Amino acid sequence: MIETVKHLVGSGGPSGFGSRSTAEHVTVNCDLRSLTAIITGATSGIGAETARVLAKRGARLVIPARSLKTAEETKSRILSEFPYAEIIVMHLDLSSLASVRRFVADFESLHLPLNILINNAGKYAHKHAISEDGVEMTFATNYLGHFLLTKLLLKNMIETAAQTGVQGRIVNVTSVIHSWFSGDMLQYLADISRNNRSYDATRAYALSKLANVLHTIELSRILHKMDANVTANCVHPGIVRTRLTRDREGLITDLVFFLTSKLLKSVPKAAATTCYVATSPRLRNVCGKYFSDCNEARTSKLGSCGVKAQRLWTASELLVSPASCTPHLYRTFKCSLTNDAMCKSQAL
Repeated sequence: MIETVKHLVGSGGPSGFGSRSTAEHVTVNCDLRSLTAIITGATSGIGAETARVLAKRGARLVIPARSLKTAEETKSRILSEFPYAEIIVMHLDLSSLASVRRFVADFESLHLPLNILINNAGKYAHKHAISEDGVEMTFATNYLGHFLLTKLLLKNMIETAAQTGVQGRIVNVTSVIHSWFSGDMLQYLADISRNNRSYDATRAYALSKLANVLHTIELSRILHKMDANVTANCVHPGIVRTRLTRDREGLITDLVFFLTSKLLKSVPKAAATTCYVATSPRLRNVCGKYFSDCNEARTSKLGSCGVKAQRLWTASELLVSPASCTPHLYRTFKCSLTNDAMCKSQAL
């Protein structure tokens, strides 16, 4: 209740920012002219505003997208406002592990440094679908593609940070909806990756967002173990304001709509937390945390479980392995839960 009140009034937290802060506001003193950033899902919504603001602050942008036409249109809009921005458009379909590998190979051929990786792209699949790799589409797009992308780009980020002395930042965009998931993550994923009988669009989305949180926890542990000058954090951007249709009949209906509308954010405000975590000097060496309204917040109980994070990481490594194959998908999930080395080798 207290957090809701703070959100409604827009009071700033320890960072000095709050729910009413915009992406431009939180980056006003940032000079990103020497930095390179990759932002997934940058062709619309929160991702597009994140890209626009980072370009305004001088960052070189790499915009991966399934539609090169849409990405070029985004690039043109940013250049019309900031003519000297450097923007590179590249093809990437996050639901395809092969596409992720091609993107990384193409990016590496450019011999560019990488300072900031923002895993922003998201999908809410109303209808059940399976990716070409045999994984439920929401999970494949929102989490597994980002997992592989981060894994393959990590070496570049660590080397860039070591050479420049500028700490690398990885930002996973999740959602407070991660707290809606309960139960056995890998069992449910196995079920909805085999058939649609257990599929629920909202639960599948919550699962993918919980996976983003757990990915952050385990990645931060690994980065610390490697003594890498790179941090990984995750953010809840808020619920974005959209055009709503409603029948306004009576005081109660008007009151409910008024209160609900106050919980929604404009796109510039929704992009603030992502931009803050990606750029703020105050967050140097802050790693493995969850942010909302530009301040550290608490995840769900399941979202803070290190054991669950490690098990998800193990399953993810198996799923993105070139040796993995779709017919053994269910066995792969079961093996990651039991940590049976022999069973893992059979699954591969």
